[in-house]
Amino acid sequence: MKVSGFAFNFFVCNTLNILVVIFKSIMTQQAIENLKYPIGKFIPVTIDEKSISTWISDIRRFPESIDNLVRNLSTEELNLNYRPNGWTIKQVVHHCADSHMNAYIRFKLALTEDAPVIKPYLEDRWANLADGIDNNIFDSLSLLKSLHIKWAKLLQQLTPEDLKRVYIHPDHANPFSLALAISLYAWHCNHHLAHIEQGLKYKGKF
Repeated sequence: MKVSGFAFNFFVCNTLNILVVIFKSIMTQQAIENLKYPIGKFIPVTIDEKSISTWISDIRRFPESIDNLVRNLSTEELNLNYRPNGWTIKQVVHHCADSHMNAYIRFKLALTEDAPVIKPYLEDRWANLADGIDNNIFDSLSLLKSLHIKWAKLLQQLTPEDLKRVYIHPDHANPFSLALAISLYAWHCNHHLAHIEQGLKYKGKF
């Protein structure tokens, strides 16, 4: 059967339109992924003494780093989202306090028990509790400052044997060694600092 030129052109145009829609969808998904992970997803890397020292330094300096970013922000700025349908800057600050309290306890458990199974928490729900949406971020900043002093002091005294100790997260197949957890939480600090910088850069214009 012979296909008319009109039918052929119609088919080509429709196909091109579909491809454009698919391409835009893929690009949009990639853009959202980039906004979710501005420094990239956490990927375990080779662990050595120098890397551990750098990660502990990142954790130790985090309260000062986040304080410098948010201390002088207006209420309007604190309520900027760092990505479409993402947390506000103030929620990121409060989340860091919540997350790092849990992290500190996980380290303590791993150092005093044999491969303890830690208790996960629903971070999205925590982020929407009254203290998670409070415009006053100074309690969380103060908490982070005190917590990270204690946490860094603990981390700096860990021996090679301590670093091999593990905790078990029920949502993950493999145990977390404390060396790996230090890497994870150093990434977590920088991950959320980048979120705040991103929120201020875009000013909610997504």
